[in-house]
Amino acid sequence: MFLRPHQRKKDGKQHTYWSLVETVRTPDGPRHRTLCYLGELNSSAQTQWLKTVEVFNEQGEAQQLKLFPSHVESPADDPQVARVLVNRVRLERTRQFGSCFLGWELWKRLELDRFFSQLDDDSADVPWSRVAAVLAINRLCAPGSELAIEERWYPSTALDDLLEIEEGKINDTRLYRCLDRMLPHKTKLEQHLKQRYGELFGAEFDVLLYDLTSTYVEGAAEKNPMVRRGYSRDHRPDCEQLVIALIVNSEGFPFSYETFDGNRSDVTTMETILRMVERKYGKARRIWVFDRGIVSEENLAAIRKRGGQYLVGTPRSKMKQFESELLKDDWTQVRPEVAVKQVSIAPGEETYILCRTAGRQEKEKAIRKRFSTRMEDALQRLQKTIAAGRLKDRNKMERRLGKIQARHPQVNDLIEVTLRDTPQGVRLEWEMKAERKAWRELREGAYLLRTNVQADSAEQLWSQYMQLTEAEASFRALKSELSIRPLFHQKEPRVKAHVMVAFLGYALWVTLKHLLKRRPEILPQPSASGVDNAQPLSPRKALALLSTLQSADIVLPTTDGREIRLRRITEPSAEQNSLLHQLGLTLPQHLNSRLKCSADSAIA
Repeated sequence: MFLRPHQRKKDGKQHTYWSLVETVRTPDGPRHRTLCYLGELNSSAQTQWLKTVEVFNEQGEAQQLKLFPSHVESPADDPQVARVLVNRVRLERTRQFGSCFLGWELWKRLELDRFFSQLDDDSADVPWSRVAAVLAINRLCAPGSELAIEERWYPSTALDDLLEIEEGKINDTRLYRCLDRMLPHKTKLEQHLKQRYGELFGAEFDVLLYDLTSTYVEGAAEKNPMVRRGYSRDHRPDCEQLVIALIVNSEGFPFSYETFDGNRSDVTTMETILRMVERKYGKARRIWVFDRGIVSEENLAAIRKRGGQYLVGTPRSKMKQFESELLKDDWTQVRPEVAVKQVSIAPGEETYILCRTAGRQEKEKAIRKRFSTRMEDALQRLQKTIAAGRLKDRNKMERRLGKIQARHPQVNDLIEVTLRDTPQGVRLEWEMKAERKAWRELREGAYLLRTNVQADSAEQLWSQYMQLTEAEASFRALKSELSIRPLFHQKEPRVKAHVMVAFLGYALWVTLKHLLKRRPEILPQPSASGVDNAQPLSPRKALALLSTLQSADIVLPTTDGREIRLRRITEPSAEQNSLLHQLGLTLPQHLNSRLKCSADSAIA
């Protein structure tokens, strides 16, 4: 690592600019990579245009210094002159900057700094609104526990400079106390975010997508009555569960969320959610979209009673009454692999839409074939065992048969199995039920929608139902990028606060997602062939792209024994510059807060 001079002639005078560079290995051989620019140092030939840098001593007092390279003769008897030993310049205190800077700017764009200022009080060493920002930005950038934030993540970031927090003030105790302060503001937070999404993106919340997921708790959590044994969508039935309900609009912007007991079934949550939404936002004619797991006649009646509308999936058992419609050829092709049709039923307010997807049909056919083959192989092995006389007890035969049927519930109803007594002994026989197999083949790839929404076409209703994928994408973001699972907190308020922080992380994530989507010009340029195969940047890729930006202290030793520390940000690449420009963000030239932890300084 060394300083490199750059010569430039301007206004008839020679100027020397300096940059800090390091040598890196590349496929084309060693190359010099610029870490940051220091600008112009002074020379004796231009003393009348001396450049100065403002630094602070340990007492926080400001001082102007004129920097000269040590080999250049500087003005005599000037106490403000500092001659830099260029060959001894070094870089210290490197910190992650880019992704944290982006998280902080998203936080401010949603005006969450203003919203959480209501948590602050004069007696706190650190404003609670800044601690809340640390929790949410961590959830966006590198999700971890409060202890991991204190010990590993926060000390490696430049958040102390960005948020103007003194060194050593963030610890797990302060983070836990902040969780307790944030939780009572849940309702106001949801209303604030709804308003900001409308102001920033024109988001509307007439159509609400509702879905549920579960997460699990590490430990017994004996003091939390909400965590119970229940169905685990994470395939962790060995752990206590918590159910999380999320409501988003058709673009994925969060509207509200709620937590339920871990053993709460999906279908029983709808009435609670309807009352909660009415209490927070009042009565309105909203359209609810949710899948068949939440559908019941009572839930649909509750929505109709409130003047609402719905577009929902239906259980497959209801599809049987439309068997004749499945056989007809009057389908409307709405996509290359998707066909829909509106079916007529008795006069009423509801409409049913039959849908069929080629990809889904192939998938379900492959699943049926795989499990049928496995079950028949198992039956053949049992048949050989019985025929060879190695299994003679009929009760044991029936138990073995029951195990086979239990292991293949997907196709058990398609195969009729009997143990037949013959003069030679018991014989195992089975055959495929032709009628049930034909019905299974007919319904594969098909599903049924039910709605009381008036629409111009079946295609319009199908497209609206497909927006439910936004809710599913929200859960994927919460579980993957934002790592909401597992829960390590043991008390109910802390668990709820953890979910709230994850909700805040998702608020930042979805804001970034729509900023990237709204600005397609940030994408890589078309190739030389003229064909643009670029895909939009995802929030995770944008964060990863900026994560290599760092802040660091450039230490400039001087000939009089002092060390000048300049806190600067590494030079962004062209791709990073493009992303920052299109997001409307500008990197600070240097971090010059007057706080001791982040000030440019000169130390004797």
